[in-house]
Amino acid sequence: MEKIKMTTPLVEMDGDEMTRILWKMIKDELLIPYIDLKTEYYDLGLEHRNETDDQVTVDSALATKKYKVAVKCATITPNAARMDEYDLKEMWKSPNGTIRAILDGTVFRAPIVVKGIEPCVKNWKKPITIARHAYGDVYKGSEMKIPGAGKVELVYTAEDGTQTKELVHNFDGPGIVQGMHNLNKSIESFARSCFSYALDTKQDLWFATKDTISKKYDHTFKDIFQEIYDAEFDEKFKAAGIEYFYTLIDDAVARVMKSEGGYIWACKNYDGDVMSDMVSSAFGSLAMMTSVLVSPEGYYEYEAAHGTVQRHYYKHLKGEETSTNSVATIFAWTGALRKRGELDGNQELMEFADRLEKATIDTIEAGEMTKDLALITTIENPTVLNSEGFIKAIAKRL
Repeated sequence: MEKIKMTTPLVEMDGDEMTRILWKMIKDELLIPYIDLKTEYYDLGLEHRNETDDQVTVDSALATKKYKVAVKCATITPNAARMDEYDLKEMWKSPNGTIRAILDGTVFRAPIVVKGIEPCVKNWKKPITIARHAYGDVYKGSEMKIPGAGKVELVYTAEDGTQTKELVHNFDGPGIVQGMHNLNKSIESFARSCFSYALDTKQDLWFATKDTISKKYDHTFKDIFQEIYDAEFDEKFKAAGIEYFYTLIDDAVARVMKSEGGYIWACKNYDGDVMSDMVSSAFGSLAMMTSVLVSPEGYYEYEAAHGTVQRHYYKHLKGEETSTNSVATIFAWTGALRKRGELDGNQELMEFADRLEKATIDTIEAGEMTKDLALITTIENPTVLNSEGFIKAIAKRL
Protein backbone atom coordinates (compact mmCIF):
# COMPACT_ATOMS: atom_id res chain seq x y z
CA MET A 1 0.00 0.00 0.00
CA GLU A 2 1.30 3.42 -0.91
CA LYS A 3 1.68 5.67 2.13
CA ILE A 4 -0.16 8.99 2.41
CA LYS A 5 2.26 11.81 1.59
CA MET A 6 2.74 14.91 3.75
CA THR A 7 3.99 18.15 2.19
CA THR A 8 4.68 20.14 5.41
CA PRO A 9 5.97 18.69 8.68
CA LEU A 10 4.12 19.07 11.92
CA VAL A 11 5.95 19.78 15.17
CA GLU A 12 6.22 16.67 17.36
CA MET A 13 6.78 17.19 21.10
CA ASP A 14 7.62 13.94 22.88
CA GLY A 15 6.89 13.61 26.60
CA ASP A 16 7.28 11.59 29.76
CA GLU A 17 6.58 8.31 31.52
CA MET A 18 3.68 6.07 30.40
CA THR A 19 2.41 8.50 27.78
CA ARG A 20 5.87 8.44 26.16
CA ILE A 21 5.59 4.62 25.89
CA LEU A 22 2.09 4.96 24.32
CA TRP A 23 3.38 7.70 21.98
CA LYS A 24 5.83 5.28 20.36
CA MET A 25 3.22 2.49 20.14
CA ILE A 26 0.72 4.83 18.43
CA LYS A 27 3.30 5.92 15.87
CA ASP A 28 4.52 2.36 15.21
CA GLU A 29 1.09 0.68 15.01
CA LEU A 30 -1.34 3.37 13.79
CA LEU A 31 0.56 6.06 11.89
CA ILE A 32 3.83 4.98 10.25
CA PRO A 33 2.28 1.98 8.39
CA TYR A 34 -0.12 4.38 6.60
CA ILE A 35 1.55 7.81 6.49
CA ASP A 36 4.91 9.00 5.22
CA LEU A 37 5.11 10.85 8.54
CA LYS A 38 6.98 14.15 8.44
CA THR A 39 7.65 15.78 11.81
CA GLU A 40 10.12 18.18 13.34
CA TYR A 41 10.93 16.33 16.56
CA TYR A 42 11.52 17.90 20.00
CA ASP A 43 12.17 15.78 23.09
CA LEU A 44 10.27 17.41 25.95
CA GLY A 45 11.05 14.51 28.30
CA LEU A 46 12.15 15.88 31.69
CA GLU A 47 15.76 14.66 31.37
CA HIS A 48 16.21 16.50 28.07
CA ARG A 49 14.49 19.64 29.33
CA ASN A 50 16.93 19.58 32.25
CA GLU A 51 19.95 19.07 29.94
CA THR A 52 18.94 22.04 27.75
CA ASP A 53 17.92 24.32 30.66
CA ASP A 54 14.38 24.05 29.23
CA GLN A 55 15.46 25.72 25.97
CA VAL A 56 13.98 22.74 24.06
CA THR A 57 10.48 23.77 25.23
CA VAL A 58 10.96 27.31 23.91
CA ASP A 59 12.36 25.94 20.62
CA SER A 60 9.36 23.64 20.16
CA ALA A 61 6.94 26.55 20.65
CA LEU A 62 8.85 28.72 18.15
CA ALA A 63 8.77 25.81 15.66
CA THR A 64 4.98 25.70 16.13
CA LYS A 65 4.85 29.35 15.00
CA LYS A 66 6.81 28.35 11.91
CA TYR A 67 4.84 25.22 10.92
CA LYS A 68 1.47 26.25 12.47
CA VAL A 69 0.58 22.73 13.73
CA ALA A 70 2.03 20.76 16.66
CA VAL A 71 1.19 17.56 18.51
CA LYS A 72 2.34 17.17 22.12
CA CYS A 73 2.71 14.22 24.47
CA ALA A 74 1.94 14.68 28.17
CA THR A 75 4.88 16.03 30.20
CA ILE A 76 5.91 16.23 33.86
CA THR A 77 5.67 19.55 35.67
CA PRO A 78 8.23 18.94 38.42
CA ASN A 79 7.57 19.29 42.15
CA ALA A 80 10.02 18.76 45.04
CA ALA A 81 9.81 14.96 44.74
CA ARG A 82 10.61 15.13 41.01
CA MET A 83 13.60 17.37 41.74
CA ASP A 84 15.20 14.47 43.63
CA GLU A 85 13.92 11.69 41.35
CA TYR A 86 15.33 13.29 38.20
CA ASP A 87 18.25 15.15 39.82
CA LEU A 88 17.10 18.45 38.31
CA LYS A 89 19.10 21.67 38.16
CA GLU A 90 15.98 23.60 39.09
CA MET A 91 12.21 23.11 39.36
CA TRP A 92 11.41 23.77 35.70
CA LYS A 93 8.10 25.43 34.91
CA SER A 94 5.15 23.67 33.27
CA PRO A 95 6.03 23.09 29.57
CA ASN A 96 2.36 23.71 28.73
CA GLY A 97 2.52 27.08 30.51
CA THR A 98 5.68 28.05 28.58
CA ILE A 99 4.20 27.00 25.22
CA ARG A 100 0.89 28.76 25.94
CA ALA A 101 2.69 31.97 26.89
CA ILE A 102 4.70 31.97 23.63
CA LEU A 103 1.71 31.11 21.40
CA ASP A 104 -0.78 33.31 23.34
CA GLY A 105 -3.57 30.83 22.72
CA THR A 106 -6.78 29.52 24.20
CA VAL A 107 -7.13 25.83 25.11
CA PHE A 108 -10.37 24.18 23.97
CA ARG A 109 -11.12 20.84 25.65
CA ALA A 110 -14.07 18.62 24.83
CA PRO A 111 -15.03 15.07 25.85
CA ILE A 112 -14.84 12.24 23.31
CA VAL A 113 -18.33 10.76 23.46
CA VAL A 114 -18.84 7.02 22.84
CA LYS A 115 -21.86 4.76 23.29
CA GLY A 116 -21.58 2.72 26.46
CA ILE A 117 -19.69 5.37 28.45
CA GLU A 118 -22.48 7.43 30.01
CA PRO A 119 -21.84 10.74 31.84
CA CYS A 120 -21.98 10.65 35.66
CA VAL A 121 -24.23 13.72 35.47
CA LYS A 122 -27.38 12.08 34.13
CA ASN A 123 -28.84 15.21 32.48
CA TRP A 124 -25.70 15.88 30.37
CA LYS A 125 -26.79 14.92 26.86
CA LYS A 126 -24.21 16.84 24.77
CA PRO A 127 -20.49 17.52 25.19
CA ILE A 128 -19.38 20.54 27.22
CA THR A 129 -16.33 22.29 25.71
CA ILE A 130 -14.06 24.07 28.18
CA ALA A 131 -12.25 27.11 26.73
CA ARG A 132 -9.29 27.78 29.00
CA HIS A 133 -7.31 31.00 28.91
CA ALA A 134 -3.73 29.95 28.35
CA TYR A 135 -1.68 32.84 29.69
CA GLY A 136 -0.73 34.22 33.07
CA ASP A 137 -2.36 34.17 36.51
CA VAL A 138 -0.83 31.57 38.88
CA TYR A 139 1.03 29.91 35.98
CA LYS A 140 3.19 33.00 35.63
CA GLY A 141 3.05 33.87 39.33
CA SER A 142 5.89 35.05 41.58
CA GLU A 143 5.81 33.65 45.09
CA MET A 144 7.58 34.38 48.34
CA LYS A 145 7.68 32.84 51.80
CA ILE A 146 7.42 35.59 54.39
CA PRO A 147 9.75 34.73 57.31
CA GLY A 148 8.22 37.03 59.92
CA ALA A 149 6.50 40.32 60.74
CA GLY A 150 6.64 43.02 58.06
CA LYS A 151 4.74 44.72 55.26
CA VAL A 152 4.16 43.39 51.72
CA GLU A 153 3.16 45.83 48.97
CA LEU A 154 2.48 45.74 45.25
CA VAL A 155 4.59 48.43 43.62
CA TYR A 156 4.17 49.68 40.04
CA THR A 157 7.00 51.88 38.74
CA ALA A 158 5.99 53.74 35.58
CA GLU A 159 8.53 54.49 32.83
CA ASP A 160 8.88 58.05 34.14
CA GLY A 161 9.82 56.68 37.59
CA THR A 162 6.57 57.54 39.38
CA GLN A 163 5.30 54.82 41.69
CA THR A 164 1.89 53.48 42.66
CA LYS A 165 1.61 51.23 45.72
CA GLU A 166 -1.06 48.91 47.04
CA LEU A 167 -0.79 47.20 50.43
CA VAL A 168 -1.06 43.41 50.22
CA HIS A 169 -0.83 42.65 53.93
CA ASN A 170 0.77 43.72 57.19
CA PHE A 171 2.24 40.44 58.44
CA ASP A 172 2.56 39.94 62.21
CA GLY A 173 4.27 36.57 61.72
CA PRO A 174 5.36 34.12 58.99
CA GLY A 175 3.17 33.60 55.92
CA ILE A 176 3.15 33.35 52.16
CA VAL A 177 2.47 35.78 49.32
CA GLN A 178 1.87 35.45 45.60
CA GLY A 179 1.93 38.04 42.84
CA MET A 180 0.29 37.28 39.50
CA HIS A 181 -0.51 39.20 36.37
CA ASN A 182 -2.28 39.16 33.05
CA LEU A 183 -2.19 41.33 29.93
CA ASN A 184 -5.09 43.15 28.29
CA LYS A 185 -3.75 42.00 24.91
CA SER A 186 -3.85 38.34 25.99
CA ILE A 187 -7.35 38.68 27.47
CA GLU A 188 -8.50 40.25 24.19
CA SER A 189 -7.01 37.31 22.25
CA PHE A 190 -8.77 34.91 24.64
CA ALA A 191 -12.11 36.67 24.12
CA ARG A 192 -11.80 36.73 20.32
CA SER A 193 -10.74 33.06 20.21
CA CYS A 194 -13.77 32.08 22.30
CA PHE A 195 -16.27 34.15 20.30
CA SER A 196 -14.84 32.89 16.98
CA TYR A 197 -14.83 29.25 18.12
CA ALA A 198 -18.45 29.60 19.31
CA LEU A 199 -19.44 30.91 15.86
CA ASP A 200 -17.46 28.15 14.10
CA THR A 201 -19.13 25.41 16.16
CA LYS A 202 -22.55 27.15 16.46
CA GLN A 203 -22.58 26.80 20.24
CA ASP A 204 -23.59 29.19 23.03
CA LEU A 205 -20.67 30.68 24.96
CA TRP A 206 -20.64 31.03 28.74
CA PHE A 207 -17.97 33.02 30.57
CA ALA A 208 -17.50 33.21 34.33
CA THR A 209 -15.09 34.89 36.78
CA LYS A 210 -15.31 36.14 40.39
CA ASP A 211 -15.67 39.86 39.62
CA THR A 212 -17.67 40.57 42.82
CA ILE A 213 -14.60 39.76 44.95
CA SER A 214 -11.83 40.62 42.46
CA LYS A 215 -13.10 44.06 41.48
CA LYS A 216 -10.06 44.99 39.35
CA TYR A 217 -8.41 41.73 38.20
CA ASP A 218 -11.43 39.54 37.35
CA HIS A 219 -13.61 42.54 36.54
CA THR A 220 -11.15 43.50 33.77
CA PHE A 221 -11.71 40.08 32.16
CA LYS A 222 -15.48 40.60 32.32
CA ASP A 223 -15.23 44.14 30.85
CA ILE A 224 -12.92 43.17 27.98
CA PHE A 225 -15.17 40.24 26.98
CA GLN A 226 -18.24 42.50 27.00
CA GLU A 227 -16.54 45.30 25.01
CA ILE A 228 -15.32 42.91 22.30
CA TYR A 229 -18.67 41.12 22.16
CA ASP A 230 -20.61 44.37 21.78
CA ALA A 231 -18.23 45.83 19.18
CA GLU A 232 -17.49 42.77 17.03
CA PHE A 233 -19.74 39.79 17.71
CA ASP A 234 -23.22 40.81 18.89
CA GLU A 235 -24.80 40.87 15.41
CA LYS A 236 -22.95 37.71 14.30
CA PHE A 237 -24.18 35.78 17.35
CA LYS A 238 -27.76 36.90 16.78
CA ALA A 239 -27.55 35.91 13.10
CA ALA A 240 -26.19 32.48 14.09
CA GLY A 241 -28.90 32.03 16.74
CA ILE A 242 -26.41 31.60 19.58
CA GLU A 243 -25.98 33.42 22.88
CA TYR A 244 -23.13 34.93 24.91
CA PHE A 245 -23.79 34.66 28.61
CA TYR A 246 -21.75 36.00 31.58
CA THR A 247 -22.16 34.90 35.19
CA LEU A 248 -20.14 34.38 38.40
CA ILE A 249 -17.97 31.25 38.52
CA ASP A 250 -19.93 29.74 41.45
CA ASP A 251 -23.23 30.34 39.65
CA ALA A 252 -21.75 28.85 36.47
CA VAL A 253 -20.77 25.64 38.31
CA ALA A 254 -24.34 25.27 39.64
CA ARG A 255 -25.85 25.92 36.19
CA VAL A 256 -23.45 23.51 34.46
CA MET A 257 -24.49 20.65 36.75
CA LYS A 258 -28.18 21.20 35.91
CA SER A 259 -27.69 21.79 32.17
CA GLU A 260 -27.92 19.41 29.20
CA GLY A 261 -24.49 20.50 27.89
CA GLY A 262 -23.83 21.48 24.29
CA TYR A 263 -22.09 24.84 24.91
CA ILE A 264 -18.61 26.31 25.38
CA TRP A 265 -17.68 27.30 28.92
CA ALA A 266 -14.88 29.89 28.92
CA CYS A 267 -12.73 29.93 32.06
CA LYS A 268 -9.69 31.78 33.33
CA ASN A 269 -6.45 29.76 33.36
CA TYR A 270 -6.74 28.01 36.75
CA ASP A 271 -10.53 27.59 36.62
CA GLY A 272 -10.14 25.95 33.21
CA ASP A 273 -7.45 23.60 34.53
CA VAL A 274 -9.75 22.38 37.33
CA MET A 275 -13.08 22.41 35.48
CA SER A 276 -11.78 20.55 32.42
CA ASP A 277 -10.73 17.69 34.74
CA MET A 278 -14.16 17.70 36.37
CA VAL A 279 -16.01 17.73 33.03
CA SER A 280 -13.81 15.07 31.45
CA SER A 281 -13.96 12.64 34.36
CA ALA A 282 -17.74 13.18 34.66
CA PHE A 283 -18.08 12.35 30.95
CA GLY A 284 -16.09 9.15 31.50
CA SER A 285 -12.37 9.56 31.80
CA LEU A 286 -9.58 12.13 31.62
CA ALA A 287 -8.21 9.94 28.84
CA MET A 288 -11.38 10.67 26.82
CA MET A 289 -10.82 14.42 26.41
CA THR A 290 -9.44 16.28 23.41
CA SER A 291 -7.34 19.39 23.97
CA VAL A 292 -6.19 21.95 21.43
CA LEU A 293 -4.38 25.26 21.95
CA VAL A 294 -5.58 27.78 19.35
CA SER A 295 -3.77 31.09 18.93
CA PRO A 296 -5.33 34.17 17.32
CA GLU A 297 -2.69 33.93 14.54
CA GLY A 298 -3.91 30.44 13.62
CA TYR A 299 -1.33 28.21 15.35
CA TYR A 300 -2.68 24.88 16.65
CA GLU A 301 -1.11 22.63 19.28
CA TYR A 302 -2.92 19.35 19.99
CA GLU A 303 -2.36 17.34 23.16
CA ALA A 304 -4.06 14.98 25.61
CA ALA A 305 -5.77 16.74 28.53
CA HIS A 306 -4.34 14.30 31.10
CA GLY A 307 -0.96 13.75 32.74
CA THR A 308 1.85 11.24 32.23
CA VAL A 309 0.12 8.30 34.05
CA GLN A 310 3.00 7.96 36.53
CA ARG A 311 1.49 5.00 38.46
CA HIS A 312 1.24 2.87 35.29
CA TYR A 313 4.78 3.84 34.29
CA TYR A 314 6.22 2.48 37.54
CA LYS A 315 4.29 -0.76 36.96
CA HIS A 316 5.63 -0.86 33.38
CA LEU A 317 9.21 -0.43 34.66
CA LYS A 318 8.73 -3.44 36.95
CA GLY A 319 7.63 -5.49 33.94
CA GLU A 320 4.01 -5.60 35.14
CA GLU A 321 1.12 -5.36 32.68
CA THR A 322 -0.67 -2.03 32.34
CA SER A 323 -4.03 -1.13 30.83
CA THR A 324 -3.53 2.55 29.99
CA ASN A 325 -6.11 4.44 27.94
CA SER A 326 -4.46 5.98 24.86
CA VAL A 327 -7.58 7.53 23.28
CA ALA A 328 -6.81 11.19 24.08
CA THR A 329 -3.24 10.78 22.80
CA ILE A 330 -4.52 9.15 19.59
CA PHE A 331 -6.98 12.04 19.15
CA ALA A 332 -4.14 14.54 19.67
CA TRP A 333 -2.44 12.96 16.65
CA THR A 334 -5.66 12.84 14.58
CA GLY A 335 -6.43 16.48 15.41
CA ALA A 336 -2.95 17.58 14.33
CA LEU A 337 -2.98 15.44 11.16
CA ARG A 338 -6.44 16.70 10.18
CA LYS A 339 -5.43 20.34 10.72
CA ARG A 340 -2.16 19.77 8.78
CA GLY A 341 -4.24 18.27 5.94
CA GLU A 342 -6.69 21.17 6.08
CA LEU A 343 -3.93 23.82 5.91
CA ASP A 344 -2.11 21.95 3.11
CA GLY A 345 -5.25 21.01 1.14
CA ASN A 346 -4.35 17.32 1.72
CA GLN A 347 -7.70 15.51 1.62
CA GLU A 348 -6.12 12.06 2.10
CA LEU A 349 -4.54 13.09 5.39
CA MET A 350 -7.83 14.56 6.66
CA GLU A 351 -9.72 11.39 5.72
CA PHE A 352 -7.09 9.22 7.43
CA ALA A 353 -7.60 11.20 10.68
CA ASP A 354 -11.37 10.62 10.43
CA ARG A 355 -10.87 6.87 9.87
CA LEU A 356 -8.47 6.51 12.79
CA GLU A 357 -10.93 8.25 15.11
CA LYS A 358 -13.77 6.02 13.87
CA ALA A 359 -11.63 2.89 14.35
CA THR A 360 -10.86 4.01 17.93
CA ILE A 361 -14.51 4.68 18.83
CA ASP A 362 -15.72 1.50 17.08
CA THR A 363 -13.22 -0.57 19.12
CA ILE A 364 -14.68 0.73 22.40
CA GLU A 365 -18.29 0.43 21.21
CA ALA A 366 -17.56 -3.19 20.23
CA GLY A 367 -16.70 -3.83 23.89
CA GLU A 368 -12.89 -3.83 23.61
CA MET A 369 -11.40 -1.27 25.97
CA THR A 370 -8.87 -0.44 28.67
CA LYS A 371 -9.55 -1.09 32.36
CA ASP A 372 -10.57 2.50 33.24
CA LEU A 373 -13.45 2.34 30.72
CA ALA A 374 -14.39 -1.29 31.53
CA LEU A 375 -15.06 -0.18 35.12
CA ILE A 376 -17.65 2.42 34.03
CA THR A 377 -19.14 1.07 30.78
CA THR A 378 -22.78 0.05 30.38
CA ILE A 379 -21.68 -2.50 27.73
CA GLU A 380 -22.07 -6.02 29.13
CA ASN A 381 -19.01 -8.26 29.53
CA PRO A 382 -16.43 -5.91 28.01
CA THR A 383 -13.03 -7.29 26.99
CA VAL A 384 -10.32 -5.61 29.08
CA LEU A 385 -7.20 -5.10 26.97
CA ASN A 386 -3.72 -4.09 28.08
CA SER A 387 -2.08 -0.89 26.82
CA GLU A 388 -0.59 -2.47 23.70
CA GLY A 389 -3.53 -4.81 23.09
CA PHE A 390 -5.94 -1.87 22.88
CA ILE A 391 -3.77 -0.08 20.28
CA LYS A 392 -3.45 -3.34 18.30
CA ALA A 393 -7.25 -3.80 18.39
CA ILE A 394 -7.63 -0.30 16.88
CA ALA A 395 -4.94 -1.10 14.28
CA LYS A 396 -6.91 -4.21 13.25
CA ARG A 397 -10.06 -2.12 12.61
CA LEU A 398 -8.08 0.62 10.92
